[in-house]
Amino acid sequence: KETGDEKTFMKLTKAYQALTDDEARRNWERYGNPDGPGAMSFGIALPSWIVEKENSVWVLGLYALVFMVALPTTVASREFEKKHNSEIVERPSDSEEVPHLIKQIPNLNEKNREAPLCYLYSIKARALIHAHLNHVPLNPETLEKDGQYIIKKCPYLIQEMVNCVSQLIMLAYAHRIPRLPNIETIENCMKLCPMIVQAMWEFKNPLQQLPHVNDDNIKYFSSKKRRVKSIQQFAALKSEEKRSILRSLPDDKFEDVIKVLSKMPLIEFNVVSEVIDDENPTVYTAGAIVTVTVTLIRKNMSELFEVDNEENIDLNAMEGEGEQGEEEEGNIKKEEQVKKPVWQKQAKKGKKSSKKPSKGQKQTVKARKSEERSTQAEAKEKEITKKPSVDAGEESDISEDDGDNSDYDGMDDKPDQSDNKGSSLEDDDTEWEKFQSARLSKREKVLEGLSKLSHSVHCPYFPEDKQEYWWVYVSDRKSRTLLTPPYHVTALVDKEEVQLKFTAPRWPGVYTFTVCLRSDSYLGFDQTHDIKLDVKKAPEVPTEHPQWDMLDDEEEENHGAESDVSEFTTDEDVEDDE
Repeated sequence: KETGDEKTFMKLTKAYQALTDDEARRNWERYGNPDGPGAMSFGIALPSWIVEKENSVWVLGLYALVFMVALPTTVASREFEKKHNSEIVERPSDSEEVPHLIKQIPNLNEKNREAPLCYLYSIKARALIHAHLNHVPLNPETLEKDGQYIIKKCPYLIQEMVNCVSQLIMLAYAHRIPRLPNIETIENCMKLCPMIVQAMWEFKNPLQQLPHVNDDNIKYFSSKKRRVKSIQQFAALKSEEKRSILRSLPDDKFEDVIKVLSKMPLIEFNVVSEVIDDENPTVYTAGAIVTVTVTLIRKNMSELFEVDNEENIDLNAMEGEGEQGEEEEGNIKKEEQVKKPVWQKQAKKGKKSSKKPSKGQKQTVKARKSEERSTQAEAKEKEITKKPSVDAGEESDISEDDGDNSDYDGMDDKPDQSDNKGSSLEDDDTEWEKFQSARLSKREKVLEGLSKLSHSVHCPYFPEDKQEYWWVYVSDRKSRTLLTPPYHVTALVDKEEVQLKFTAPRWPGVYTFTVCLRSDSYLGFDQTHDIKLDVKKAPEVPTEHPQWDMLDDEEEENHGAESDVSEFTTDEDVEDDE
């Protein structure tokens, strides 16, 4: 039969430990328990009816009513109050003006029942955008203010829409969403931005972006002699032809057209594709990371005005240079000429120009001749100093052994080897400098931040100043897919360099991809550049290498050469020394 009190025995045991054990004593002094800190429990004071089983349904209903209905309603009412969004004005007159505006706009599709297109705010916003594109006059006190507010926010919303669609495409590649969006989806979003900025539909002639050019005088751009379809073609015409096309405009308006045309962008679009961090950057293997470097050089359209003048200047300069170089080229031609057969007629020589070279030109010819003579003399000296050993051998002894000749051959080979080593070192240095400069430029761009200033856009219907921005991306037209997310270029003042990276296809073959440049401010300024990739099969990972075998042999030799004597001193070694 069990006797005694367990609780009293436990207390006596703990008291004995606290008196005899130092650690248990410290725990008792610090925590009030010889075993150390114990578990702590916390509770929340709630009414008993909340946790009762019978009231569980009512409690859940109350929580749903408070957190899912009352709280969102309160927050939404505060956000949409006029205090928090003072730019939006609620007018009773919208119920009369908006239906009247809808009747003036065709193809608005206001009877669409699909949400959110059927909501009243969506119908009003679409009506104001259509009125902006169709140049419908609005009431300046009511709808005109609302329209300017909506048009001003459209470029930002379109940019975010482009980002969202590109993210959906990347998620589809990662198999996170079932359907892959087509490239037409994101390109339609991009086309909408210049339409909003220039207040014209896509099917309109891009020449109507110029001031004072409308449907009445657009017919003069197409005639039997010429057919001008783009702003670039119009800028390349001579000034007389431009004036004849716009003969219906007075001089002051024609000057406005030329001023605006001269400041429009002329983009030089250069594309280079390579595989960075590889021995052969121009060899594309399956699954490799392809880097497409896009260089954008922004010039004014006024450079096309000077094409004719520059051609005339170049022709005159070519005539002058031809007269100066006749004497120099004559000697070279005499050496290069080969006797032709009798039955072949010689080409007729052009007439010499009657102009004589000036004194300055004669001096330049003399200077060129003296420079050529000095370079020829230096080349001869180098040829003489290249083979001193061979010349010495010819002067001293002609009859030498074959072994001596082999020595001379070895001496001749050594400089070639050193040259090869030097060239390889130079190549490595250039590659290293290239990578370092690329890294430094990236760091500088990150530290500087993205600038939002480039060039102002001519957009008289846009309510505020608009800067020139561009989108650059790589696409596959055959599969109608996007390969890289669109890069938004916002700081193209003179020159901008953009790097786009994508993974090469998994299967070998020849692929054609398209690098696209799109403007968010002008219609008809988009450019494309095709790149062809000859994708090779990826090389297998090497499992054996002769250098690895050499290292294994060296390790075995080192282990065999080790003696049995330990590298540490023992007591026996100390006794022997004594």
